[in-house]
Amino acid sequence: MTEDIVARAEECRASIGRLRDEIGKVIVGHKEIVEGVITCLFVGGHCLLEGVPGLGKTLLVRTLSQALHLKFSRIQFTPDLMPADVIGTNMVMENEQGRRFFEFQYGPIFGNIILADEINRATPKTQSSLLEAMQERSVTVGGVRHQLELPFFVLATQNPIEMEGTYPLPEAQLDRFMFKLMVKYSSREELLEIVDRTTAETEPEPEKVLEGTQIVKWQKLVRQVIIAPHVKDYAARVVLATHPEGEYAVDITNRYVRYGSSPRGAQALILAGKMRALLAGRYNVSFDDVRETVLPALRHRLILNFEGEAEGIIADDILTQILDEVPRESVKTS
Repeated sequence: MTEDIVARAEECRASIGRLRDEIGKVIVGHKEIVEGVITCLFVGGHCLLEGVPGLGKTLLVRTLSQALHLKFSRIQFTPDLMPADVIGTNMVMENEQGRRFFEFQYGPIFGNIILADEINRATPKTQSSLLEAMQERSVTVGGVRHQLELPFFVLATQNPIEMEGTYPLPEAQLDRFMFKLMVKYSSREELLEIVDRTTAETEPEPEKVLEGTQIVKWQKLVRQVIIAPHVKDYAARVVLATHPEGEYAVDITNRYVRYGSSPRGAQALILAGKMRALLAGRYNVSFDDVRETVLPALRHRLILNFEGEAEGIIADDILTQILDEVPRESVKTS
């Protein structure tokens, strides 16, 4: 490991520490959620936050944007929202000579941090308008491709699908989120702290601590963290264990899963593992780095069959069983 990389890694950890501190001025608790959001930001992924209304999902995204020198766009997803309201549209304009021409009017998707608020309250047609932007960092309108500025980070919030007025996200949309994080209720101590902060005369405000160019630089640094072949193979076998009737499938997968994770799941495990190693001051990914990211990286990539849904099985149950049964070292047969 060169001195240059060590120095840059220390600088990266310091930058993330400052960002974490600024978020902590406003957000009480939810440590795992904050870490998950920061991980997605610094590896170039997108994040989906799910929880009942009022738990601070939108506040977290807004606080993150206030701590960064980046363009922030908020899109409130509603049933009547149309794709053009998200990505923009060609408008008929008229010049000084009276000649008419088309000019592209940029939509709110053209930002650095995009809050897709209550994304599952819009129709699937509108939800799908994010697909190209999230995968290719571009938008195509009228045959013309418009490139998005980096860093480009989509943070979506959604209410549980059992709630009134929600539409389930299409599988292709879900797969483009690196992490799906479940926002839980606060503890007694955290709730008291929230009340103290939000009912006082003044509320804390985060300071801006990072530029967009710095984030892009750290995204490149994260990818330089080394992962050994046997650890990479473990991540691959965990993903393959989610495929029913596959070579590495476990019993619970064959019984309850209809479709398993795509290769994006393996990519998420590797990148998140590299981020965890870097934050821990290590320069190689461990088995535990991979294991700790399995639930947020894969829970939204499993589609249960009828039996699984009927018995109330959740993806986390299946993934926990997979972690218990998939060995860390590959078993070679002669």
